[in-house]
Amino acid sequence: MAHNYNSDTPHKFSRTLLKPSLLALAISSSLAGTVMAQETAKEADAEIKLERIEVTARRTVESLQEVPVAVTSIGAADIAERGIATLVEIQQFSPNTTLQQSRGTNSTLTAFIRGVGQEDPLWGYEAGVGIYIDDVYVARPQGAVLDILNVERVEVLRGPQGTLYGKNTIGGAIKYVTKEMSGDTEFAASATAGSYQQGDIKVTGQLPLLDNKLYLGVGYANLQRGGYGDFLQSALAGQDGENYNKDVEAVRLTLEYRPRDDIFVRFNYDKTEDNSNAKGGYRLVPSILTDAPVPDSVYDSYTSLPTWNSVETDGLSLTANWYINDNYTFKSVTAKRESYSKTNIDFDNTPLRIFDVPAIYDDESFTQEFQLNYQDANLKLVSGLYYYTADSCGMYDAILDVLGQTAFGTPGFTSEVGGCSNGDSIAAYSQGSYKLDDKWSVTAGLRYTKDDKDAQVFNRSYFTTVYPEDGWLPGHVRPAPATDTMPLDGKASWNKLTPKIGVEYQHSRDVMLFASFSQGFKSGTFNPRATSNEPAANPETVNSFEIGIKSDWSDRLRVNATLFKLDHKDRQYISALPDPNDLTINNQRLGNVGRSDAIGAELEMTYAASRDLQLYANVGVIDAKFKEVFHATEGDISDRFTITNTPKTTANAGFNYEMATDFGDIILNGNYSYRSKYDLVEVNNLLTQDAYGLLNLGINWFSNDGHWSIGLHGKNLTDEQYLVGNYAFIRPNPNNPNGSGYDAGTGGDNTLIGYYGAPRTVSLTVGYRF
Repeated sequence: MAHNYNSDTPHKFSRTLLKPSLLALAISSSLAGTVMAQETAKEADAEIKLERIEVTARRTVESLQEVPVAVTSIGAADIAERGIATLVEIQQFSPNTTLQQSRGTNSTLTAFIRGVGQEDPLWGYEAGVGIYIDDVYVARPQGAVLDILNVERVEVLRGPQGTLYGKNTIGGAIKYVTKEMSGDTEFAASATAGSYQQGDIKVTGQLPLLDNKLYLGVGYANLQRGGYGDFLQSALAGQDGENYNKDVEAVRLTLEYRPRDDIFVRFNYDKTEDNSNAKGGYRLVPSILTDAPVPDSVYDSYTSLPTWNSVETDGLSLTANWYINDNYTFKSVTAKRESYSKTNIDFDNTPLRIFDVPAIYDDESFTQEFQLNYQDANLKLVSGLYYYTADSCGMYDAILDVLGQTAFGTPGFTSEVGGCSNGDSIAAYSQGSYKLDDKWSVTAGLRYTKDDKDAQVFNRSYFTTVYPEDGWLPGHVRPAPATDTMPLDGKASWNKLTPKIGVEYQHSRDVMLFASFSQGFKSGTFNPRATSNEPAANPETVNSFEIGIKSDWSDRLRVNATLFKLDHKDRQYISALPDPNDLTINNQRLGNVGRSDAIGAELEMTYAASRDLQLYANVGVIDAKFKEVFHATEGDISDRFTITNTPKTTANAGFNYEMATDFGDIILNGNYSYRSKYDLVEVNNLLTQDAYGLLNLGINWFSNDGHWSIGLHGKNLTDEQYLVGNYAFIRPNPNNPNGSGYDAGTGGDNTLIGYYGAPRTVSLTVGYRF
């Protein structure tokens, strides 16, 4: 299923459809002219058509309406006209999709599709939704909240994509596709000013170095914004007091080489530095260890940590395409990506060091893919070999000074955990679609994957306050640990076959029905918090059944729909064993203890009401729940577990209206995005976000010469407050003697913390291009 949000042209419809014929206007005073004008209007009206959208959901370029996959594609023009700034805003336009800025940082992504994802961003854990930049897999959630720069389109593939995309796409895949160069000299720049001292600058350009052969492309962005709130109180003097601010700098360089018509080579380099502050959470219940009141604003916080945060990501990729002949195409993609993050997460959000967790994440990966595609009148076949190797390392210090003072009589206590998870993966795959006749076709695919992993985990303890490296605070020097052990040093291997089989029926030129079964898996993993030499958890598996329709009921109306059922087996959990009520962070085992299922439907519609007005809507419904969670002594405790970040209903409705005037084209747009209530805590849920909706409106002006543009965009205009993340180390107990109604968790305090989405914002963007 897919939706017509995509457009590679500056405006929704061609100029010839927007402006009446000059000849018709010149002779409209005569009867003959009137008749001709009416006929011309009828002809123009008949030519109003929804655009053909091209996607690469099946690793080759195809029409969106011909692809038997649930995919939403949002193109460059729509992204610009709606003022979409980051990847998380895409969730509004794709049903049953959640993309949120995670807790604690501004650039860590929480992604769920159809109830499948991964909450914990700790090193070593595998994703449930795959993120791709130009066919290159982004393995870690840190830095995955991508800012939009030089993008051609974003594709959201819903459901397991295990055959063509491999492991860790059991929920689906998000594809960030950048633009290929036109071959001409081009330059574009934009400046944005907005709420909360927003000040953004973006510059892109391309230059032919050798005519018709070699081209250089550049992109640069500097994105600044003040905080939505403040750190009201800090134990550290001289700290930046802004909370939920933004300080991002990004650069992209591209070289494209076309030595001859059948060969295309592309080199990409991208680098992003995010120096936004650490994100402070909102205390939903009062602290029992401090007298700091619950803040008035959900964007205000307290902290005893430094407020700085740092996320650096960069990547290199080399893509080569060889169009061998009319039937065969060969493609090679070589890539390397690295990320390094230093973060300060105050779990308790008080000015005391009750439960502070400064951490370092250090990741790098290398991928190589070879792909051979074949196509003739009846058969489309995509085959490939894939290699992936990655090192994912990290360390965090759980600073529990209150615990040290009360339990040990020392100045404090720090529990330090760190290690690495290193993995190699090789895969071979092939998927093809064969036309049996003019109506029927079948699709079949198979992927074989072999994973090898080794992991090490060390545990250290200190009877003082310790940070991950010297100089974390001015003058801080790491002492020798009181204890230092390596409880886990393990290796494991897995192999998996993931099939896909489907059938398609082309009822007419504009209506296709399809049904499919597909399977995906998430790689096995070791527990990065291990306190013993426990075995690795085995891979998770999702079996997916879909039936759907892709239909253009007329040139104006597109309706796509999908029904789906998911069976999610061998889910990996760390709180079911040995005790799901244990509120300490470092007493958790990892195992395949869960099973869940989901059933749902998705509907997307686009209607070209006139040459000027386009309407669109989508709705997703899902019923996702745990069927089994195994506990070593209590048996099935699935009633304590909930599928998080998954509203039962997601919906969106919007419009685009274009007016041609003597001083340029004006485009009005708006949408209302609705999400029903959803839970945020998997075990013994304490936080449920009530249903809410976001109202967004925009107006864009494009000059007649095509050089200038102005966009005014208002987002969340009703100023809704909605939770996107949390920390919950607390358990309800109305008889608790401290009178709070809760049993305290790690650090001895009530730790129930919420993180919120963006408030109402208004921005003005001025752009120039030639």
